[in-house]
Amino acid sequence: MRKTTRSIPKAEGERNEPIPAPGEGKRGEAGHMGYLLRQAGAAQRLRMERALADLGITPPQFVVLTMLAAYPGISGADLARLAVLTPQTVSVIVSNLERGGAIERRPHPVHGRIQQIGVTGAGEVLLKQCRSRVKKLEARMIEGFTADEEQVVRRWLARLAREDEAA
Repeated sequence: MRKTTRSIPKAEGERNEPIPAPGEGKRGEAGHMGYLLRQAGAAQRLRMERALADLGITPPQFVVLTMLAAYPGISGADLARLAVLTPQTVSVIVSNLERGGAIERRPHPVHGRIQQIGVTGAGEVLLKQCRSRVKKLEARMIEGFTADEEQVVRRWLARLAREDEAA
């Protein structure tokens, strides 16, 4: 569904400038790269929210569940770093996922104060459902790209993340 441009009412005597739809004007190819990246991320997050809503999972919960499945037994602090979320946000997400039966916490076998977090069987089923939906969204994102072009985009995004880590 394509959105149309609209004007913001201005004070008397001022000219109304139309607000461009996503992908047009400064919201399009002429826009600043950082803004375009932010705009694309926000649009993808909204698509993910809609795709996962009936499963009762938010995009940050999906990320946390994905990272827990990929790196079983990690600590909450490591999980926050991997999910690119604050420790406080991860704590709330972990509590909600635990309450829903998707994950479980257990004490670290050596360091008793550290809790390891793992995905339960129910969590694996839920994650599989989420992944199926997210895979469809990701397929739409790369529609029209060759495998080489997709690899360039992946390399670029990974490089941007690495540069942030090095700073």
